[in-house]
Amino acid sequence: MYNQAELQDTVEEIARVLGASATLEDRSFRLLAYGAQRGEVDSVRQESILRRAATQEVRDYFEGFGIARAEGPVRIPAHGELKARVCWPLRHREVAYGYLWLLDSGSLTDAVLERAAPLVARAAQVLAHEARSRQAQGRELDWLLSPDPEERGRAVLDLAGPVAAIAVRESDRVAPLWTLPRGVLARVGSPVALLCPAHLAEEVACTVQSLYGTAAGLGAPRPDASEAWQSWREARHALRVAEHFPRFAPLARWRDLGVHRLLARLPAADLRELAAETSGLDPELARTVETYLDLGGQAQEAAARLGVHRQTLYYRLAKAERRLGRDLGDGDDRLAVHLGLKAARLV
Repeated sequence: MYNQAELQDTVEEIARVLGASATLEDRSFRLLAYGAQRGEVDSVRQESILRRAATQEVRDYFEGFGIARAEGPVRIPAHGELKARVCWPLRHREVAYGYLWLLDSGSLTDAVLERAAPLVARAAQVLAHEARSRQAQGRELDWLLSPDPEERGRAVLDLAGPVAAIAVRESDRVAPLWTLPRGVLARVGSPVALLCPAHLAEEVACTVQSLYGTAAGLGAPRPDASEAWQSWREARHALRVAEHFPRFAPLARWRDLGVHRLLARLPAADLRELAAETSGLDPELARTVETYLDLGGQAQEAAARLGVHRQTLYYRLAKAERRLGRDLGDGDDRLAVHLGLKAARLV
């Protein structure tokens, strides 16, 4: 991981020097390290340590004090059960990489805080170094995941297999990718690309999807990093499925996509041709037919899923058949319509 030992030692030293309970979090309020907790701690501190992260409500409250833009320590007064604390942004070369949190019983004057300034600078430098290292690896990752053999040949990353790729849609959230396990390579872009040991792939995919709050796709493992580009292609296809099919969201795993794997691989022209099979349906009829076919033609279940009477379902299905010129009781017609509805989602 990031230099956990150095961060932990630094936070413990800060707690000792200041005589205060201290924790260190990244920019998304994920706990990275904490020192011995002195005296009573409030529920926010307890939750941060136990859950390894703060809730969105807590994040919004603290960010309201301008901590993301602050150049130095920010004093946050007590509020209800929330104890007074100091938030010290971990800045290196004008970039904030995390926050140091100190519970304040009234002893943390400006002069006292100044004693910890060199230690705070050290912690910020550790996080900044890790972030720069990940950026350099990101450029190499672009080459490694390229479908062009010549591009892949430029990569000098030494990765032991098996590996799996992850694609995540970006958002306006700040995601501290440098805090992921050291064996994970990341490149910010559209989409965000990650490559990690296969045994960590599920955990990392869930973590990063949660950080961005968007959709993600997970490719199948490959025995060697030289084949990682194939897993990356699958991850991007899976991401696309996750964004268009709620049943697979927010994290679509390539292995679980069934026939959607075939559809995701099709070029746009072929998808449009398939989707044209159902162009005569309005949204209500399309949803009705798709639900009915998804449930294997089980009318009672489909009516319940749609929240309509069974006779209403039959009426809509008959109406759809007339518009399409298809017989949903015929296997070939049923398949054509079903694939067309799925393709329409991806067009």
